[in-house]
Amino acid sequence: MKERMPCAIITTPSLMMVLFCQNESIILFLQGQRGFLLYFNDESEEMDINKTPIIVGNDHAAYGLKEKIKSYLIEKDIDVEDAGTHNEDSVDYSDFGIRVAAEVSTGKFNRGILLCGTGIGMSMVANKFSHVRAALCSGLFSAIMSRRHNNSNILVIGARVTGSDLAMEIVSAWLSTPFDGGRHQLRIEKFDSLGEAPK
Repeated sequence: MKERMPCAIITTPSLMMVLFCQNESIILFLQGQRGFLLYFNDESEEMDINKTPIIVGNDHAAYGLKEKIKSYLIEKDIDVEDAGTHNEDSVDYSDFGIRVAAEVSTGKFNRGILLCGTGIGMSMVANKFSHVRAALCSGLFSAIMSRRHNNSNILVIGARVTGSDLAMEIVSAWLSTPFDGGRHQLRIEKFDSLGEAPK
């Protein structure tokens, strides 16, 4: 992969703004006292997407978004295990969070995606399991950094608080971002086994 460059960086004494171009769209990132650097994705270059199988789960509030994400994953030649729910009838989000997190915790799947109304409940459920690092992401920066620094293996999105277009960008960024390793791996090892093993 060739070196990527920022589209634009605009700075003021207290604010850094980065224009990040991805999939022919421009996203403006705002960051306070500490700036950050995101990279330009040349339109002529397809981002490298991790194509290992993935398990997805959702509650009734996120059924529509799940179907869009599942179609996108299949389009990218990624094998998808759909843990449900499969319609908009009211269900308990925890049941589906447990299904997905257990499969990731045991290593049957290396990664998963969980969706509910806000993403909060699914995050709470998933992070009860050992070796699960579920990240609730509402923007591209959090999705990218959850992979780079935290090696997140479950992406969580709130369907009622994140628009579907942005959600698709988050999924794409999460799938395309590798783990930095190094000091970040040492930090993960301090907590990765603290959760509960699947019963």
